[in-house]
Amino acid sequence: MFPQDLHIHTTYSPGDSAVVAEQTIELVGSIRHAEVIGISDHFEFLVDGIFAEYEAKVRKAGFKLGVEVDGSDWVNEAVTYDSLDYFIYHCQDQVSEYRGAEKLLQTDKPVIIAHPNALATNLDRLPPDCLVEINNRYVWRTDWYRYYQPHVEDFRFVIGSDAHQPNWLGQSVARYAAAQLGIREYLLFAD
Repeated sequence: MFPQDLHIHTTYSPGDSAVVAEQTIELVGSIRHAEVIGISDHFEFLVDGIFAEYEAKVRKAGFKLGVEVDGSDWVNEAVTYDSLDYFIYHCQDQVSEYRGAEKLLQTDKPVIIAHPNALATNLDRLPPDCLVEINNRYVWRTDWYRYYQPHVEDFRFVIGSDAHQPNWLGQSVARYAAAQLGIREYLLFAD
């Protein structure tokens, strides 16, 4: 069992073509692959009156409540949702995206930068209070060692699955990369 997995999508992200119908909050709950589980569906699919239902189901399952904010266009609205435990954030290499990360950090909630190597996030420009994710889905898409290695002392790192499907609820590749880099996983909600 993994200590935490905070980057998991469910059928509450209907516009994400990688999410399958079987990937429900209830199924993730029955699998229980991590000690601390957080559901972080795409924010843009939760804003039209669906958030209250989403929050109730996530809380009923005993999970942490997050959302994945797809860039700075959604930040102003996302920060108004006080009940969130954390944010997953897409931060592409644009000035507005780094400003979005700064605004999310002003909520005093953890901000996890999602698959920065796949989005070409410039870690030199990233606010140091952000958490940097290594996830199973995207770590292999670039020369992950060359990308992350210069920054292993600059940030706290979290490991995630970025699961959109039940068979994606794993972290073996991400954990391998973290071990090769000498990264010690930061646990957000450890007792």
